Amino acid sequence: MTSCRDMGELILIRHGETEWSRTGRHTGRTDVPLTDAGLAAAARLAPALAERPLAAASARVDPDLQEWDYGGYEGLTSAQIGASRPGWSLWRDGIIPGDAAHPGETVEQVGARADAVLNRVRALVAHGDVALVAHGHLLRVLTARWLGLAADDGRLFRLDTGTMSRLGTEHDDPVISSWNLPD
Repeated sequence: MTSCRDMGELILIRHGETEWSRTGRHTGRTDVPLTDAGLAAAARLAPALAERPLAAASARVDPDLQEWDYGGYEGLTSAQIGASRPGWSLWRDGIIPGDAAHPGETVEQVGARADAVLNRVRALVAHGDVALVAHGHLLRVLTARWLGLAADDGRLFRLDTGTMSRLGTEHDDPVISSWNLPD
């Protein structure tokens, strides 16, 4: 099926698997290398990305695309957190403050960073696709904000490691063009 687009799309790429993502550990600001499976997933995405008409050819690190700062929950699994906070949900209950390197963020703060990214890339999308490579929770929040939803509505979008998704428009309304590929 072909479609006529007046503008580019946001290409969202969630990084490949790490040991922490494989075991369900919250990885906010800790730098954890990709596993062999994560590197292979990234390589599988490269041809699809190479086919896209990118609006800008230079890669830039954007601090607003950092993952949610999980504060005192950095490195813990949801099950470990749930042992002391039964029924805990990141989206509903948030985090506890951590050390100086991991002070923590609210979902609203993550949403504000996502909004800042979207404000910067909207002009670029008018000229072609814009690729954003980031972490799962941040990209889920960014998707919610693209769609005009509250930041905590990011909980509605499952996003696996090593996947590509596309956000675009239809009749000037923001839409999800594709999600979580390859599945």
